[in-house]
Amino acid sequence: MSLSLEVRDVTGGSTGSVTLDEAMFGIQPNVPVLHQVVTAQLAAARAGTQSTKTRAEVSGGGKKPFKQKGTGRARQGSERAPHFTGGGVALGPKPRSYRQRTPRKMIQLALRSALSDRAAEGRIAIVGSWPWEAPRTRDAKDALSALELHGRVLVVLSRSDQEAYKSFRNLPDVQVLLTGELNAYDILCNDWIVFTTETLPGYSGTEGAPGDAVEVAEAVEVVEEELGADEPAEADEPAVEDEPAVEDEPAVEDEPDLRQAGRFALTQVLKDLDEMKKSGDEEGR
Repeated sequence: MSLSLEVRDVTGGSTGSVTLDEAMFGIQPNVPVLHQVVTAQLAAARAGTQSTKTRAEVSGGGKKPFKQKGTGRARQGSERAPHFTGGGVALGPKPRSYRQRTPRKMIQLALRSALSDRAAEGRIAIVGSWPWEAPRTRDAKDALSALELHGRVLVVLSRSDQEAYKSFRNLPDVQVLLTGELNAYDILCNDWIVFTTETLPGYSGTEGAPGDAVEVAEAVEVVEEELGADEPAEADEPAVEDEPAVEDEPAVEDEPDLRQAGRFALTQVLKDLDEMKKSGDEEGR
């Protein structure tokens, strides 16, 4: 089921309608994820700069207050121990970070849940654009009155809306955020969320917008007609003649086996040595 909202101008007049993205504005809010993400966001905003000095950090205490024995008192080694006036603090706070690790998908789900909650309550307003050429707080206040927005209002702007940012920032019940700064906590803290067609998450186009839609449709028809025109057939490429067959090369004769020839020569040498040895023995006799 698609959710359609009316697009208005700064005077409250209707200029068309827009269909909200169901993935951003039409889901069932996940309350546990919202709680965890908002808690993590508030924890990350804590400075964590509180600090106290231990007995090792306070000045003094280098001398033993009194001798070890003979006074009847408990033995003491330093006057800067935690139980002395002016001494250090035992187990006191130290600078730390309260930041919690939150998965990116949980942050995105919390944002969609917060937007869906405001959309279900009908607390989202959409303005075509802010047409002011000069910043003026009176114009911003009159625009909110014409749009019938009461209570705390969150205005989401783009970086190009410099005049609108300067116009809204002085109003006490208005919070101004850029598109990339939108988060679940600020959405839940405000009663109304005001988007422009440029800053609306998941914006897919307006319905019933005069003028521009007709021109775009006519341009599309012209392009389709040009693409559908018959293009001249390309000339067939000349057939490539077959290349002359390459004559078979003469067969290469088998090369002699050098390894076998080496074995034969070695055998012959051994036979000659045996014969020489036998002849030598006979001569000696």
